[in-house]
Amino acid sequence: MRKIIIYILALLAVPAAAQTGKDHNFEVAKNLEVFNSIYKNLDLLYVDTLSADTVVGNAIDAMLGSLDPYTEYFPDAKVKDLKTMLTGKYAGVGSLIRFSQKYNNSFIDEPYENMPAAEAGLKKGDLILAVDDLSMVGKSSQYVSDHLRGDAGTTFMIKVKRLSTGKILKMKITRRAIKMPSVPYYGLQPNNTGYIDLNQFTEDCSKDFRRAFLEMKKQGMKSLVIDLRGNGGGLESEAVNIVNMFVPKDVLVVSNRGKLKRMNHDYKTTVEPIDTVMPIVVLVNGGTASASEITSGALQDFDRAVVMGTRTYGKGLVQMTVDLPYNGNLKLTTNKYYIPSGRCIQAINYKHGRGGYIEHVPDSLTKVFRTLHGREVRDGGGIKPDVEIKPDTASNIQTYLTSIIDSTETVLDYVVDYVAKHPTIASPDKFELSDADFEDFKQHVIKSGFKYDGVSEKILQELVKSAKFEGYYNDAKNEFAAIEKKLKHNIGKDLDYNKEDIREALASDIISVYYYQQGSIEYSLKHDRQMAEAIKLLSKPVEYKKILLPK
Repeated sequence: MRKIIIYILALLAVPAAAQTGKDHNFEVAKNLEVFNSIYKNLDLLYVDTLSADTVVGNAIDAMLGSLDPYTEYFPDAKVKDLKTMLTGKYAGVGSLIRFSQKYNNSFIDEPYENMPAAEAGLKKGDLILAVDDLSMVGKSSQYVSDHLRGDAGTTFMIKVKRLSTGKILKMKITRRAIKMPSVPYYGLQPNNTGYIDLNQFTEDCSKDFRRAFLEMKKQGMKSLVIDLRGNGGGLESEAVNIVNMFVPKDVLVVSNRGKLKRMNHDYKTTVEPIDTVMPIVVLVNGGTASASEITSGALQDFDRAVVMGTRTYGKGLVQMTVDLPYNGNLKLTTNKYYIPSGRCIQAINYKHGRGGYIEHVPDSLTKVFRTLHGREVRDGGGIKPDVEIKPDTASNIQTYLTSIIDSTETVLDYVVDYVAKHPTIASPDKFELSDADFEDFKQHVIKSGFKYDGVSEKILQELVKSAKFEGYYNDAKNEFAAIEKKLKHNIGKDLDYNKEDIREALASDIISVYYYQQGSIEYSLKHDRQMAEAIKLLSKPVEYKKILLPK
């Protein structure tokens, strides 16, 4: 009798499931028909002429906006942007462009080494006045960048104004394929510690990583620091290739799981590793995401490296691209990924649109997983480092000086002037700004009209408002006046108080003009607190091994 009841229940379940599927298909067809009818009536009756690309494009953006931020539509005109994102390649001049409010113009901020812009003689601070006969005065950095890009092999004339001399210069530049280096710097550090800065997971980045590793190993490298701070990820396969260098062949690195079984995929290591014993520290932070989290998380799960820094971003989603009619493309989220311990590190739930809600729940409420040797790790949002080391934080005045908030372009003008007076400088490992240089900079800032919001002054103003509202202000009026006098911002004093941090940031900016990105990175490592802690740990084998053992 029990078997008969179960059989009947099973039969009843079949039409219910089929009905659910039919209901879904009906709802899809109904809403598409309604949308089509709405647009037809708008196109026919609306008081103004409509642009189909704009109206339908906005509708598509709104639809995708109800999902996650990684699902994006790329019409034909923007497909090149998608290819650049995936490959790191584009055709242009090879330079970072930025807009200046002070000069109301876009300018060359950082020409890249061995690229057309640098080879043509463009320098930091050059105001871009025209591309061929088209004026760029007052145009946004995106507008200027779009006109500097083009097909490889095409030639154009660029007209710039050099800030250091005021001269107008014309240069002929030929565009070519540009690929930003995935490994902008690597080199041996103290105690024969190798260092590799991997800043993106684009095509073949694992080959560049492998070359850097083998070269340093020949030079006597005994341990390794992999820097994934600020690396927003990229190709999943490249992350697997890098992990494969340090773990055995034929082990599962990451699994993709989604709605359609045919879209599921398991990535295993496919070749023999190049090193399974060298001590490794992986540096991570809140900007470490996606493929970077697969790399750091897998090495953590295999107990193959110590992860150091701060908790990572928590992107546990995988995207694929789909060709659309009229040469468009759709990049859409199809899977969640799971690293070797079985955990998914996705931090944000996007079921309610891109606003979502953050799932960084306390570790006590998250699920426990185990590494290869039995260490406890958890899901619940990102990779939690084995050793938490917080970076040095920039002061308020430093943040204003080194960002686009400063409309007076204080740092830009100083750097341009410094470079004009110094044809050469010492190598990145030896260069430092002198006390006299910093004093010159301080006077330059004071005279420039530089302004910034004082945090303590703002808080005091809010406190005064609250005290007046609650009726306490008059009783404490003298005290408030005394505090206000003491908290009055003095730019010279603030610069002196934050001298060392500002000097380091300024020196890094100057070095990039002479030695490009790799020089700036090499210099910054001398003052990098997290890097110093990584080298310190790698010099203590017993302590290093203890971290990788279960507690």
